[in-house]
Amino acid sequence: MATYTLIRHLLASDQPRPEVLVRGWVRTRRDLKGCSFLAVNDGSCLSHLQVVLDHQAPGCAGWNQMSTGSSVEIAGDLVESPAPGQRWELQARQARLVGPAGPDYPLQKKGHSLEFLREIAHLRPRTNLFGAVFRTRSRLAHAVHRFFQERDFIYVHTPIITTSDCEGAGELFRVTTLRGDIDARPGEDFFGKPAYLTVSGQLEAEAFACALTRVYTFGPTFRAENSNTSRHAAEFWMIEPEMAFCDLEGDMALAEAFVKALARAMREECAEDLDFFERFIDRDVKARLDFVIERPFQRLPYAEAIEILQRSGRRFEHPVEYGRNLQSEHERHLTEQHFKAPVTVFNYPREIKPFYMRLNDDGRTVAAMDVLVPGIGEIIGGSQREERLDQLQANLRAQGLKEEDYWWYVDLRRFGSVPHAGFGLGFERLLMFLTGVGNIRDVIPFARTPGNAEF
Repeated sequence: MATYTLIRHLLASDQPRPEVLVRGWVRTRRDLKGCSFLAVNDGSCLSHLQVVLDHQAPGCAGWNQMSTGSSVEIAGDLVESPAPGQRWELQARQARLVGPAGPDYPLQKKGHSLEFLREIAHLRPRTNLFGAVFRTRSRLAHAVHRFFQERDFIYVHTPIITTSDCEGAGELFRVTTLRGDIDARPGEDFFGKPAYLTVSGQLEAEAFACALTRVYTFGPTFRAENSNTSRHAAEFWMIEPEMAFCDLEGDMALAEAFVKALARAMREECAEDLDFFERFIDRDVKARLDFVIERPFQRLPYAEAIEILQRSGRRFEHPVEYGRNLQSEHERHLTEQHFKAPVTVFNYPREIKPFYMRLNDDGRTVAAMDVLVPGIGEIIGGSQREERLDQLQANLRAQGLKEEDYWWYVDLRRFGSVPHAGFGLGFERLLMFLTGVGNIRDVIPFARTPGNAEF
């Protein structure tokens, strides 16, 4: 007898199998005269395995304690099922209750709102929706690593605690061991100076790219932004590749290829869960993925994007003006209405971008780019980095930043500087796009948002 068998492997079996042992959780139990039917799931797939318990079988005496939510271990024979909609069922010979679940188990067989499920985030992975979400998250995390590893990128673990603010004016979480007036005693703090949770691993990735040529980071980042929208979380995961000897053109090409590769991975490697998302979450999700996979990206400068939006005749909630950041409604208009294709916008005004982006020859714009997709808008932001020492120093001064706070970053321009570029992608935003799930709180295992750090 096997010591453990994944249910998805059993359901995919092409022949009956004797002496099977399964372990999992009871989703439902239906009792008939003389027997019970259990739907058992071990989390490996969306589908349940039907288990038939004969009440008179010596090894199944505890069947009446196997209620919804309980954990069980069942041995039996995998046989063809006479019931419609399923090929196999497990005829139990031995059934053991591993962990009971009382009548107050909150995931009884009925509909539950997403808001309620967020309140029991420790149990929500047992539902169909969140099982599908987090299996998808796992498979796509693997696809992220595969994409970069196949292109000879080196995976770098950048620090979670930092003294540098990558964005120049970000909302930061302070890390300290002091109490009281911590700003008056910075030298007494644990790190000897103010330290924060990172908002990005980009600056450190640049240091490694300037030695190893192609690197990427994939890890948690933090923003102390008091926002309760469906697109913002205080803790989220970022994917940030960085390439030496690369300009904006190469950066855009990699970003576009990356989005297409992840959409293709979703289509090819998450079929069962994707069917579930299409049926219950977003009926357009497959069409949106195919839209990105099949259509070439359109590229245009920011100034041209502004002109298109102003000529559209559409009344937008947010004003369209040169020198303002594009909003989601603007980005979706470009992808869904105007071009009917994914879009990359580049060369933004220098005033609305961070200090590290390379100043273009016109002196007014920087070599920045955003990748836009239907249904969500911006999914990637990136740039060619400023590799010229004098210009980087000027950028820091212009944004009121102290060069001594970024001394090591400036050093990269003193010693063997090269053109380099990279981008950042929020993994949760990507998951929202690929699954159709509309709230960032529902694609991360335990959401951290203003006023909420439960679990």
